[in-house]
Amino acid sequence: MDKKTIDFALAYYAGDRKTGSVTVVTRNGGRLLTKRLPVAKESGKDKELKPIFVGLTETDQGITLDPETKAISMSNEFIADAFPAHIYTDPNANRDWYMYDGDKETGNDVLNCGGKGSSVTVVENTDSSEVTFLKTICVGRGHHQCNFSYPSEQAPQVPSQTYVSNLKDGTLSVIGNDPAKPDSYLQVVASINLCEADKEGFDAAQIPNNAFPHGLVYSKVSGKMYNLNNGYGTIAVIDPVSHEIERRVPFKGFSNLFASPCGRYVIGRGADRKTDPNHVIAKMAVLDVTTHEVLDEINLPDVYISKYFFNTEGSKLYLTTSSSGSEQQRANLKSGLVVVLDLTKLPRLVFTTELSLDSPAGTLDFLALDGKSELVFASTSQEGVVTIICAETDQVIEKLAVIEPQPHSRLWLLSR
Repeated sequence: MDKKTIDFALAYYAGDRKTGSVTVVTRNGGRLLTKRLPVAKESGKDKELKPIFVGLTETDQGITLDPETKAISMSNEFIADAFPAHIYTDPNANRDWYMYDGDKETGNDVLNCGGKGSSVTVVENTDSSEVTFLKTICVGRGHHQCNFSYPSEQAPQVPSQTYVSNLKDGTLSVIGNDPAKPDSYLQVVASINLCEADKEGFDAAQIPNNAFPHGLVYSKVSGKMYNLNNGYGTIAVIDPVSHEIERRVPFKGFSNLFASPCGRYVIGRGADRKTDPNHVIAKMAVLDVTTHEVLDEINLPDVYISKYFFNTEGSKLYLTTSSSGSEQQRANLKSGLVVVLDLTKLPRLVFTTELSLDSPAGTLDFLALDGKSELVFASTSQEGVVTIICAETDQVIEKLAVIEPQPHSRLWLLSR
């Protein structure tokens, strides 16, 4: 199959973290079309009141949510300063969870939660004219990460819940995520204190604390939630039924977690900026959820791992790289790479490809036909292009010019 003839439709957001625009890129019957939504003037509102950009309808109308009134609007124009919130998609439902970290100084969402934390907003049928606002829920103080527990063949007793980590508080908020249980659906059902008092010099667990949670994954194999406490260098293993921390596993030197698609392994990634003043060293490790043993570790010199993405089959892990560290360390970094791992070799970390792009990739998305990944799309905002990669060979096929270079971008495939 000629990869350049495969039809697709994607949305490309690009901006400078203050204002931005959205472009729809489609290929249909070999014909390529690039359409940028007209940009409306800025809302002129303070950050907490700026419209939240939700997505696009089937007819390419921009969807925004008013954070004050919760009204959803659809328009042929894109509001220049609409806020592209960090989104987590429920893997088992058509609901997206939008994270709001609150005020930069306090971590509070004053509009919705006063001085008692920040919020997450849940929207159903995103990227559709049937889009519906469900609820804004107050949790702990941001920054937030999010993940979902659910029953599986190996762990049928696990309830459908959403976990949100609260960086400034050192807690996890647990939210009911089963519409069949109205008494708990979209309600905070538990708050988990991550404090390790012995490492703080406290007599008892306190909030706030220095757990600094950043890395939250669920394993369908063990039926447990795994939270990385960066401040302590440990992973808290949590039972979603009792909300109890069952154990803490030493895992120092890592700043984020992701679970392998098979559910058997938790993979940590981090960066060592202290050992060598001239070089950043990327760190990765594999934890087996059945034994809680670290089975493999690897270091990558002159690499700073930014984001991670799995292909449709779950057989490959794609890591994007960016820039971090001192001026000298940044000078030596390979910051425009897409690094590919063969997940069929787990628990060993086996790298197969180091694909060099001309600039760091913002996000990746995968187009699959009959369950097989065919194309990988990368937003490379510093060039203002969509880079298309062959999913089989992991080589660049073509680059599509979209917009003038911007500091920030992301793309996502549209269902058409």
